[in-house]
Amino acid sequence: MNDDRPVLLETRGTCMHLTLNRPRALNALSHTMVRLLDEALARAEQDEAIRSVLLSGAGDRGLCAGGDIRALHDDARVSGRASLEFWRDEYRLNARIARFPKPYVALMDGIVMGGGVGVSAHAGIRVVTERTRVAMPETAIGFVPDVGGTRLLAAAPGELGTHLALTGRSVGAADAILCGLADHHVPAHLLPALTEALSEPAGPGASAADLVQRFATRPPVGELAAQRDWIDACYAADTVEDIVRKLRESGVHEARTAADELLTKSPLALKVTLAAVRRAARLDSLEAVLDQEYRVSSRAFEHPDFVEGVRARIIDKDNAPQWKPGSLAEVDDQEVARFFAPLGPGERELGLAPEPADTSAGEGRAG
Repeated sequence: MNDDRPVLLETRGTCMHLTLNRPRALNALSHTMVRLLDEALARAEQDEAIRSVLLSGAGDRGLCAGGDIRALHDDARVSGRASLEFWRDEYRLNARIARFPKPYVALMDGIVMGGGVGVSAHAGIRVVTERTRVAMPETAIGFVPDVGGTRLLAAAPGELGTHLALTGRSVGAADAILCGLADHHVPAHLLPALTEALSEPAGPGASAADLVQRFATRPPVGELAAQRDWIDACYAADTVEDIVRKLRESGVHEARTAADELLTKSPLALKVTLAAVRRAARLDSLEAVLDQEYRVSSRAFEHPDFVEGVRARIIDKDNAPQWKPGSLAEVDDQEVARFFAPLGPGERELGLAPEPADTSAGEGRAG
C-alpha cells in the first residue's frame, strides 16, 4: 500500500530518516511539508537517542524541485497572503538546518531546485550524484533566488554564483561542489548502501562524515572550471546591462549564449537578483540574508512578472512572457531599491537576525 504522507519519518538505529514524499510533483514543498520537517528537526535536536538526520526524496527523479509554484501563482493571482506565511516558515526551516547541531546529511540526487536547495545545501554534509542537477532558476519566472540561495551563490568562487543566479542554469555534481553547494559525490547506485551504513551504529570514533567519505568518489568532469576566465571577467560588471555587453563583446561563444539567455529573463528580476547577491555578500549571517530575501520575495510576489512568468513557463508553457517593464533600460533604480526597503505598515518582517546596534554616531553597514 502506498504511503501518501508528504514527509515520511522513520528512525533507524540512531539516524532519523526524512523522505520528501510527493514524487509525482518531484517532491515540491508544500507548507505542510515545511512544518513537518521543522517539527521533526526540533524533535531530533532534543532527542539524545538521535545522533544524525538523513534527508532524501521519494522516486528516482530528484530530491525536490522547489516550492509548489502553482500554489504560489494561484495565491498571487488573488492577492493572497498564504505564500508569505509559507516563506516565513520555509526560511526559518532553512536557518534551522544551517544551525542544526547534529550531522544532517542531504542526498541531493537528481533535480534539486529552489526550495530543494534550501533544505539541502545548508546541511552539514551534502551528497551529490552523477544524476544531480542543482539550480536556482527564479529569474525565468520573474522571481529572485531565495531560501538563503543568494548567500550560497555570493560565496561561490569568483563570479560563478552571479552567473548561476542570473541565468538560472543548473549544474552537475562537480560544479555544485566547486560552487560550494555540495561536499561529496557518491554514485547513485551506492546511495542505498550509504543509507544503510548511516542507519547502523557507528564504530568507535566513526562519524556520519567518515561514513560518507568512504562511499565518495571523484565526480564526472564539470563545465564551470574551464569557463572561469570569461565568467569572472564579464559578471564582475556593476550592472546587468554592462554584464550583457561584456558577454557579447567577449568573443567567447558560450558568453554570447549566456547574454542571449539573460535577455529572455525578467529584466526587473535580473536587476533585483544582481543587487540581492551583491548585498548578501556584505551581510554577516544567513539569518540577515534570509531577512533580506523575505523582503524581496514579498515585493516580487506583488509584482505582475511573477504571475506572468509562471503562466508562460509552467502553466501555458508558451515560453513567451510579457515582462513589465520589457527591457533592462526601462527598469527604474528606485523600483529595484524598493525590494530591499523595510516592509510597510501591516506587514511583518521575518526578523531572524538580531536588531543591529545603533549606528547613529557613524555610518552603518551597507546592504
